[in-house]
Amino acid sequence: MRAKKYVPFLLLLAVVMAVVIAVWPEKEEESETWNEKGAWYKGNTHTHSLWSDGNDFPDMIVDWYKEQGYDFLALSDHNLLSRGEKWMKVASVERRRKVGKTGTLERYIERFGEEWVELRGEGDAREVRLKTLEEIRPEFEEEGEFLLIEAEEITDKFRQYQVHINAVNLAEPIKPQHGESVVDTMRRNLQMVEEQSKRLGRPILTHLNHPNFRWSVTPQQLAEVVEEQFFEVYNGHPEINHLGDESRPGDEAIWDIANTLRLLVHKSPPLFGVATDDSHNYHGGDVSPGRGWVMVWSESLEAGQLVEAMQRGEFYGSSGVEMETIDYDQSARKQVVEMKKIDGVSYETKFIGTRRSTPEVTGEVFATVGGDRAEYEFNGDELYVRAVVTSSRPHVNPSYKDQREQAWIQPVGWRRDLEAAKLAQEE
Repeated sequence: MRAKKYVPFLLLLAVVMAVVIAVWPEKEEESETWNEKGAWYKGNTHTHSLWSDGNDFPDMIVDWYKEQGYDFLALSDHNLLSRGEKWMKVASVERRRKVGKTGTLERYIERFGEEWVELRGEGDAREVRLKTLEEIRPEFEEEGEFLLIEAEEITDKFRQYQVHINAVNLAEPIKPQHGESVVDTMRRNLQMVEEQSKRLGRPILTHLNHPNFRWSVTPQQLAEVVEEQFFEVYNGHPEINHLGDESRPGDEAIWDIANTLRLLVHKSPPLFGVATDDSHNYHGGDVSPGRGWVMVWSESLEAGQLVEAMQRGEFYGSSGVEMETIDYDQSARKQVVEMKKIDGVSYETKFIGTRRSTPEVTGEVFATVGGDRAEYEFNGDELYVRAVVTSSRPHVNPSYKDQREQAWIQPVGWRRDLEAAKLAQEE
């Protein structure tokens, strides 16, 4: 991964921060140690069905994820929650299959039976009713084993720029709010989510989806909207320009540029990175379920607990790498990551970040470590550090050429500096 040169004016801000931190009295920094009680839970927070632009029935989709060993799933169709009565023409269902163009309904009946599948009409007018989330829950949910979380992809835009935000654990649908810029559009939608969260006393997770989809959201814009804490560092859809191009940064570079700006300019916490499927196609064409997910360290398999754990940063994104340990020792200023050992599979861990002394160089690789265990000791100049683990094993269902399995660990080591900067700003 190549370091990106960016925003030279940050150098002056870094010098000021270094002076502030040097003279600031030592105190115990806010803990970055994870909750001791918990277990890993695997989930996907970005999933589409026939309720919007997916090509399979929601119950078929839920069945697939549960069978694949997921612990939780958020169905997140565009601008709606799967509630109420919705009938769809069978011919329209079959057209979405793309390859073969028949068999979607047949597979549905074969899996769930004729008594479960509701049909009406004849010929070209024949329709099938889509099951609601509340109808599906009793068929699949098991306490402590599998959970469905209600979600929506709030799908908005400013001019040609797509602003899509997933809201996970909603209680009420949220209409796109529209805005006078990309930043304003993001903010207005996030404010509506926050209003619902506060009014209902309900933790709701939001993450900005695929910033490079149609090159819609720049790192600067993402940095400026400090109300957003999460974004998709990996999205399994094949059309989201994950790697960027010759003149525009890929998703990981966006992460580093935005986080540098957040910490130095906006005096705000960095973004946490989410990995998702953004699954639309389950048969026919480019099928994407199983490409990316989150692993959350939570006390229980409960929606509020999962959301709050992610808000604390107690999770990682994955496209195949499974972690055993993620630990940041704040007193020793050391990060340790340990991967699950798999015969014949090797790992390479890169510790990446930005230095306070050279903030114009974002996404610098501080160290590269091979093996099942990797550690990094801070030297005092790091603004933050995040780890990326890459496996020697190719991705089983790649979304881009030569993709290998990876894990994205959240940035650490930034809390004390941010606290000092905020206090200096207040004075």
